[in-house]
Amino acid sequence: MYQQRLTFECFENTTIDSAQQAIMNVLDALRYNGQILGREFPCSLENGTFSCHVVTPEHDALHPHFYSLQVSHAMSKLSEANLLRPKIKELGRELFSDECENGEDSQAMILYTSFIHSCSPLRSMERFLPIPLYRIPSVANGDQRQIIKWQEDWSACDQLQMNGSILETQCVAQMSEPGTRLFQRGQDLTKRISYVSHKPTYLYLYRVGGTSLDEERQRRCPLCGREWYLETPLHDLFDFRCDHCRLVSNLSWDFK
Repeated sequence: MYQQRLTFECFENTTIDSAQQAIMNVLDALRYNGQILGREFPCSLENGTFSCHVVTPEHDALHPHFYSLQVSHAMSKLSEANLLRPKIKELGRELFSDECENGEDSQAMILYTSFIHSCSPLRSMERFLPIPLYRIPSVANGDQRQIIKWQEDWSACDQLQMNGSILETQCVAQMSEPGTRLFQRGQDLTKRISYVSHKPTYLYLYRVGGTSLDEERQRRCPLCGREWYLETPLHDLFDFRCDHCRLVSNLSWDFK
């Protein structure tokens, strides 16, 4: 991933409020298209120029070729705040982020995230590297907002269950039980992603609890009842895989 600076210059006098709103609209649109990552973007004003620092999945992630309709619209509205379209300067690799891949060579994908990840929740089956969301067709309404909102909700549940102070039981259920709202949204997304990308897309089902390691290994797919235990874990993380239901899961973390 890469750190980049976006510089917005004024072509006429403007106000802080109108410039701030126009810039925030651009950043939101880029975020919901997967072109920038995270939710906090340091911005500053110096000598009439606004600068924002962002992290992108790839060095060319901000190329107009990847714009969604929402990004293009937000960019066009900058002129109403007397701002030019941003100049982009690559600052270098982000040292503590995952490498990405474009997904073209991947035969299948996995929808997976956790509370520590801010990268794309869509990963390649082969190398388990994040695939930038702007590299797949939109699943709804022109951008990838629904995927990112699912990721935010999953990460929030994961954070709460890791903290273990409030709502732990409810959050674990959302991440690990078919039929919950979070699971149903994730399954719907994987079906849409499979359809628009023409590649099988699997959903990660979190697992904790259980009574013994032997019993865990005997677990069957919770949707179809088929055997799905893998003798060799996939990416040292997934111990179960159902190609019929397109689910992956882990042995209970209590026995890992």
